[in-house]
Amino acid sequence: MERVQGPGARRLRLQWFCKHYERWAAALPVTLRQVHVPGEKLFIDYSGNKLGIVNPNTGEIREAELFVATLGASNYTYAEVTWTQQLPDWIGSHVRALTFFGGCVEILVPDNLKSGVHKASFYDPVVNRTYGEMATHYSVAIIPARSGRPRDKAKVEQAVLQAQRWILARLRNQRLFSLEEANRAIAALLVTLNNKPFKKLSGCRRSAFEELDRPALRPLPERPYQYAQWKVARVGIDYHVEIDEHYYSVSYTHAREQVEVRYTSTTVEIFLRGQRIAAHARSDRQGHHSTICAHMPPNHRAATTEWNPQRLIKLATDIGPHTAAVIEHLLGRRQHPQQAYRACLGVLRMGRDYGRARLEAACQRAIDLKAPSYRFIASRLKNGLESKAETTAAQTELPLMHANVRGPSYYH
Repeated sequence: MERVQGPGARRLRLQWFCKHYERWAAALPVTLRQVHVPGEKLFIDYSGNKLGIVNPNTGEIREAELFVATLGASNYTYAEVTWTQQLPDWIGSHVRALTFFGGCVEILVPDNLKSGVHKASFYDPVVNRTYGEMATHYSVAIIPARSGRPRDKAKVEQAVLQAQRWILARLRNQRLFSLEEANRAIAALLVTLNNKPFKKLSGCRRSAFEELDRPALRPLPERPYQYAQWKVARVGIDYHVEIDEHYYSVSYTHAREQVEVRYTSTTVEIFLRGQRIAAHARSDRQGHHSTICAHMPPNHRAATTEWNPQRLIKLATDIGPHTAAVIEHLLGRRQHPQQAYRACLGVLRMGRDYGRARLEAACQRAIDLKAPSYRFIASRLKNGLESKAETTAAQTELPLMHANVRGPSYYH
């Protein structure tokens, strides 16, 4: 078959293309024109393009993510850079965006980013728990865009394009040395972007915002949302839960149970089946424990927290000054006071077995003979030798002071 050459062939090819293009275009589905109610939706996304920030110490360039949020009715836009798209940066950007707009919308429309949407679904998407908690704090709903449906968030797609052209393009040759410096530069360029006149409409993003969205936004809560993380954990046999290598107590009755932990930079809350069972101040001391006395079983409480030097000295003082002097001596002569707890409790118990008067007399005799020990006092009381024939001046402080004895002032 002979090929057709020359201008006629080109016309034939063009006619063939136009015919098939018209047939293809006629089969395209119609599009829905979205009508955006003022103050209703905030569209959120990250730009695919990033901003390079220079490390002033090493000269290394690290790329930062560009977060963009725009209101549906006015197209009023907020942008900032963060190091990552991870949950802490994602939540922080939302909080700062709502503060920038000065109010709350009704609905947040994010992409299906893993930090925001735990499981994407056409019918029932599962929102990240912290993200949902933030939405509850601001009384907003979250309706993620459908996967593979960019038209669901066409507003922010266009806002991202504008941010790339009017922000990233202008900063591409500028050397920035920190996130703070980069965000200050972005804030200045946002003013220009939001004041840029519309091409086909009157006014600009800012004037549309003042007219449409600002009056419709709901007031912000009294306090901004404080970022919190959730973790599923199991209570150990020591009735403590580990968070960042620090251990927080719950009631010993919940040992070995699975719990949920909500923790912020300042607090740790522990929940069992939706009920809070413990709350602690956050600690960054790795390898240490935060234990509430009420969480301990009675025998643990008695062994560790119910007895302390101050309480032992007070009980001894109620018996008499010589008994108190013996207890202070027993506590002070050991490397750690807890090593003397059993001896002190043994001495105090003799007041119940033999009477307080006899114990006070035995302690006075022990001081006089410079033998203030549990064994000496127990032997005197058992054999009835606590009384002494001679009368001497009362002595309430032991003459056994040296570098290894703390003395009573240590416990006050």
